Amino acid sequence: MTDYGEEQRNELETLKSVYTDSFTVLSEYPPSFTITVTSEAGENDETVQTTLKFTYSEKYPYEAPLYEIFTQLNLEDNDTADILKLLALQAEENLGMVMIFTLVTAVHEKLNEIVDQIKARREEEKKQEEKEAEEAKKQLFHGTSVTVENFLNWKAKFDTELLEIKKKWMKEEEQAGKNKLNAGNNVKVDESLFREMNDLELEDNEDDPDCNSADRESDLTN
Repeated sequence: MTDYGEEQRNELETLKSVYTDSFTVLSEYPPSFTITVTSEAGENDETVQTTLKFTYSEKYPYEAPLYEIFTQLNLEDNDTADILKLLALQAEENLGMVMIFTLVTAVHEKLNEIVDQIKARREEEKKQEEKEAEEAKKQLFHGTSVTVENFLNWKAKFDTELLEIKKKWMKEEEQAGKNKLNAGNNVKVDESLFREMNDLELEDNEDDPDCNSADRESDLTN
């Protein structure tokens, strides 16, 4: 008869010695405990982490243990889902053998993959930002490349604007001509000014001695 309890106790003692700082017993019966798994440091010392909770089933290791993600750090929802799938696969493959160390090792490798994916994603985002900045710089110094399509669009817009300017200019010229004609037709001549000028000329002649003397000589001669 298989002594499930002895196999479980032996594995627990081994796990305590291997995971000294990250192993925590939650209960003695049923045996339940947590192991915190941390990835290697990524770029800028960033890490991802999860704390796995395991509970021995009655016939473990010939039955899979109960497991769950107790806590997590810097993991996306899809990451935690992938970790749970990985645990299910590893548990099925290792039935009949104590397996907690194998499960934890698989999760640790998965966390390292996630860190690498984060690094690759950020590098791709950085390259994309640099590419967009370079394209913006080219646009600034070289302007938009001329194609038949955008040239025709520009010319149609230019012709329309030019026509509007000509219409406006012709309208202003026509209005200026009308204003000039109206100003000429509205000039009024004050005839009294001419009469006053004639009277002034006559008075000037009477007062001029030379003019009167010449008139008298002319009269005597005649």
